[in-house]
Amino acid sequence: MGFREVGLSESEYKRIIELLGREPNDLELELIGVMWSEHCSYKSTRPLLRTFPSKGKYVLQGQGENAGVVDMGEGWGFAFKVESHNHPSAVAPFQGAATGVGGIIRDIIAMGARPSVSMDGLFFGDASQQKTRNLAKGIVEGIGSYGNAVGVPIVGGKTFYSPCYNDNPLVNAFSAGFVRLDKMASSQTAKPGDYAVLLGSKTGRDGIAGASFASRELDEDSKASKPQIQIGDPFEEKLLIECCMDLLDKKLIASMQDMGAAGILSSSSKIAHKSGCGIDIQVEKIPLREADMLPWEIFLSESQERMLLIVEEEKLEPVFAMAKHYGLDCAIVGEMTDSKRYRVYKNGVLEAELPTSILGDTPEILWPAAEPKDLPARQAVELSKLASADPAKDLLEMLSCPNGHRKDAIWEQYDSMVQLHTIAGPGEPAAIVEVPETHRACVLTMEAEPYKCWTDPYTGASEAMALSLRGLWLTGADALGMTNCLNFASPEVPEKFYELKECLRGLADTCRALDCPVVSRQRQPLQRDCD
Repeated sequence: MGFREVGLSESEYKRIIELLGREPNDLELELIGVMWSEHCSYKSTRPLLRTFPSKGKYVLQGQGENAGVVDMGEGWGFAFKVESHNHPSAVAPFQGAATGVGGIIRDIIAMGARPSVSMDGLFFGDASQQKTRNLAKGIVEGIGSYGNAVGVPIVGGKTFYSPCYNDNPLVNAFSAGFVRLDKMASSQTAKPGDYAVLLGSKTGRDGIAGASFASRELDEDSKASKPQIQIGDPFEEKLLIECCMDLLDKKLIASMQDMGAAGILSSSSKIAHKSGCGIDIQVEKIPLREADMLPWEIFLSESQERMLLIVEEEKLEPVFAMAKHYGLDCAIVGEMTDSKRYRVYKNGVLEAELPTSILGDTPEILWPAAEPKDLPARQAVELSKLASADPAKDLLEMLSCPNGHRKDAIWEQYDSMVQLHTIAGPGEPAAIVEVPETHRACVLTMEAEPYKCWTDPYTGASEAMALSLRGLWLTGADALGMTNCLNFASPEVPEKFYELKECLRGLADTCRALDCPVVSRQRQPLQRDCD
């Protein structure tokens, strides 16, 4: 197997050989290739993301965990995060969008919070095209079906139409939940001697190498990508939520990580690296749906409804009893060590051995940036074209266009009242939910300004942030923190990296000026030309 087959450049492969002091074997190459992908490593944007303000008087947990957490008062924290599921939703709209909802919910569980709120950011193509209508129908049905079945209210979001999203919709899924401050979980608290326990669905071939898939342009023949789409089961996720909440309530978990991009590999290597430990994985102990899976398939599978728990030896028995109570598969798949090595065994034979740092401390790339040559033309305004012979007609046309009319046809498919804590839901300027066991309320907004960011990246991003905050201020709420999902074209193109760099600068400057820390973020790589 060659390094290019796993998405590595020649310079990256040379660096890997330097770090290891040898050439990696095929399994090790697969593991490194996925963890060094744009989707998992943020290698093109980490220097830029560090410019975000991350501290504030309400911040309890900032960037670096499964989700950010802010202080809601009276002993309650609010965990929240947004992620994209763009490529899967373009290829298989229903399942792609549904598993986006399920995945972000598990990030909230991993912080010890009960998932209480969902929102979505949907960006569709030309509404007059049948393909756009088909994609939108499948995506909305997938979000509603999963969210309604799992019992998490969808209280708001953003929907935007533009021809630049033809064939390539964007699906951003937001989730949040409330957690008692003494029940917060972490992915950084594992210790040598603890056991790695896989809880939830069996591992299959669905979603294999999904992180690498998300890090490149969509194939022209998208049907060829369908085997990489995950299949979700919201009823299994509901059992997983309740089981994890009970385990946390009884303090049976030392650490926890959801299994999103890169599945078992990502979750286990992150816990080991962030906790300053090593980990030994026994691949034959991982429960499988298909008996003939190869080790690399098992580690890169993105099968849904799974969590990796780190459990102290004396607490294994009650953990297994709890899993049995909820009818969930549960298996010890590894052990934390003090080696700072990531080791994979199969039937006692060492299949791969890597320093955890090579999977956790991935390289950074700062690409050259160049202002787009057509930027002045984008910003030019011909005042003569603004004159109207019939302003009333123009106003009606504006209000009746896809971006102007109400989105009731979408909202009505979502259950916004489940859990009975929604004060203001879809269609309102801001979503409002009750904070449990208090007289407090939590206010949420989700905004995007694609055209403004295309016209002027810095000012457009700044305006998007200010627009989000204005929605909070109008309700009288304080800004506690923000999360973002950045959907951009390939950073390897200098003009596109310029747009990304300027948008991040606009966000960072505005968050600093308006005292709103960034507590979590995702950068979705290699989208086509519509920021």
